[in-house]
Amino acid sequence: MIPSNPPKARVRRHLVKTAGVATALALAVAACGGGGSGETAEGGGSTTLTITVWNLAKTPEFTALFDAFEKANPGVTVKPADILADDYPEKVTTMLAGGDKTDVITMKNVTDYSRYSARGQLLDITDMVKSTDTSKLAGLDAFNVNDSYFALPYRQDFWLLYYNKAMFDKANIKLDGPITWDDYAKYAQQLSQGDGNQKVYGTYHHTWRSVIQAISAAQTGGDQLSGDYNFFADQYNMALSLQKGGNALDFGTATAQQADYRTMFETAATAMMPMGTWYISGILEAKEKGESQVDWALAPMPQRPGATDVTTFGSPTAFAVNKRSENADLARKFVQFAASKAGAEAITKVGVVPALQDPAITEAYFGLKGMPADDLSKKAFEPDKVVLEMPVSDKTSDVDTILNEEHQLIMVGDKSVAEGIKSMNDRVKSEVLN
Repeated sequence: MIPSNPPKARVRRHLVKTAGVATALALAVAACGGGGSGETAEGGGSTTLTITVWNLAKTPEFTALFDAFEKANPGVTVKPADILADDYPEKVTTMLAGGDKTDVITMKNVTDYSRYSARGQLLDITDMVKSTDTSKLAGLDAFNVNDSYFALPYRQDFWLLYYNKAMFDKANIKLDGPITWDDYAKYAQQLSQGDGNQKVYGTYHHTWRSVIQAISAAQTGGDQLSGDYNFFADQYNMALSLQKGGNALDFGTATAQQADYRTMFETAATAMMPMGTWYISGILEAKEKGESQVDWALAPMPQRPGATDVTTFGSPTAFAVNKRSENADLARKFVQFAASKAGAEAITKVGVVPALQDPAITEAYFGLKGMPADDLSKKAFEPDKVVLEMPVSDKTSDVDTILNEEHQLIMVGDKSVAEGIKSMNDRVKSEVLN
């Protein structure tokens, strides 16, 4: 299963494509960034809703939701402001700080939500939460800020393991249950093949710090806001060992080339990849369009040796109303729609796990064309415990910044694991906790 196209070349071609998206982004944001809600109906009420999104072309849930909302509300038009995924937090932060009036802001993670809500940039929608039955809405607690809510989740993701079945079969490796991180590292070594432009990696770790830090916290009970990060050590040592052995794309190369995890997996440049459930919609779409031939399946996230339960981490994704929106009523209506059964049904059809928990929706999810039907893939959807990716507090944003900076220094080798963790401990205690 050696890919015909070298990983580096594939990544370069991906960057060329995204250059056009970046140009379109500048126009989209300029169009909605101060202009409010746009067109109005004869009666004076706006019929155009602007919403920030990332990588619209590769994130089918957005189009599914927008189409469903427009169908349920004849005459309404949703206009997305499309932003590159890697640039999204910084771009939205800049937009809000500059007084942008885009109606709905998608909360990509709870860290950004903590930042924006603390700065008073989001509309308080506590009344919507309290007037709606939210008992089946997973992830809602993550948006509770002193008993107030500024967003409603529409999606609830958690991390699991994607793997290339054909590569596993060729290597005579059979997965029939959860594996340990020791197994994972061993398989990564066995599955790596080729070199140079024909290199296929046993696994791929994306550049986000959560790939190392969040899973460490979830599986050890560590607190990412504590100022004591020794519990990160095992995971860092494993990841760096795989990099050094050529069994995982090194962090420096992945960062410099802005590696796309979808490209890595869909072109068979990697045999395994820990990633969130949101990616299922993307791979289903790629397979449906004939853009990928990868033979894939799912497994539970690898566990620490001796673990008896499957523990992973996850995070809800939500929509919030921009406090500066001039179309707040329609924006509130969309936020509530996205979190409702109608919104859940819309995104389930494209392979996205909704925040609304319902047996019928889950059954429909696994009935999607292209979904793996083996028992292990289904078991991967039933972890015993899902820990929030990052705790929410008024310190979350500052701690996240420090942990990310030190993560990068460790992964590129500028600091040893011990040095990096010591810096995390010292900086969080002195710059944030004190």
